[in-house]
Amino acid sequence: MQGMISHHAQAVEMTDLVASRASSDSIRKLAQRIQVSQADEIKMMERWLSTRGEEVPSAHAHQTMGGALMAGMLTPDEMSRLSAAKGREFDRLFLEGMIKHHEGALVMVTDLFAAPSAGQDSDIFAFASDVDADQRMEIDRMRAMLKEYQQ
Repeated sequence: MQGMISHHAQAVEMTDLVASRASSDSIRKLAQRIQVSQADEIKMMERWLSTRGEEVPSAHAHQTMGGALMAGMLTPDEMSRLSAAKGREFDRLFLEGMIKHHEGALVMVTDLFAAPSAGQDSDIFAFASDVDADQRMEIDRMRAMLKEYQQ
């Protein structure tokens, strides 16, 4: 939960760029769906941690304890390129970056379920299962959209 809050926060940062940079209404609609779902899930995870007396991390802590970026996180350079882009170039970079980001969430879910006794809490199991299903569906949608920018 602690790692996923920061992971979701970067997706929200990415979607914040869309209104002023994207050229496509379909990118804007996708980003709005991602932003709403990720923000709602961040609130749910913060509540879950708080009710259990666990530390609620800063949403901007994108690194693991060892200093490496979490799975699927865009590097500062990738975020800078995305921030600087506009139009079709932004749309392409956004889709590529969000696919990478979503794939990272899938790695985190896989790692969770591979850990001994992980996912035993029904809330965690349901949340992680939903993340897995939603991210896979959005990756498929984004890959289809990305084809338009690779021609």
